[in-house]
Amino acid sequence: MNKPGKMVVEVLQNAMHDPATTTYPAVKLVMPDKFRGQIKFHAERCIGCKACERDCPSNAIHITKVGDKMFQADFDLDRCIYCAQCVYSCPKDALEASADFELAQLDRSKLRITYHAVAKKTEPAPIAPSATAEKKPV
Repeated sequence: MNKPGKMVVEVLQNAMHDPATTTYPAVKLVMPDKFRGQIKFHAERCIGCKACERDCPSNAIHITKVGDKMFQADFDLDRCIYCAQCVYSCPKDALEASADFELAQLDRSKLRITYHAVAKKTEPAPIAPSATAEKKPV
């Protein structure tokens, strides 16, 4: 270095300022709205149209029918590019991008996540009056 005095001035100027870095992971980060982290699946909303599966550019999502109007989703997090295209293409909002971004794993099998189907709640059908019921006079 030609001028060591220039470096001393720079060091002293920066010593007076707060650091530009954060204290992560000691202090957890709060992610902004619309952050595209891990995809979450809400099986009770899924209608099985597979629009998310077709629109995924990395083929990281697979929807499987497991029962009458029941679907499960398999996510390959090691293939996902977290573009959230599947979230935007879902007509029933069955997918959402969460703020989870700490997804690193040493075992690749832990990067395959299956969201199992749940039975949808159905309201009981109204009981129709019986044909043999007595008719009341008008």
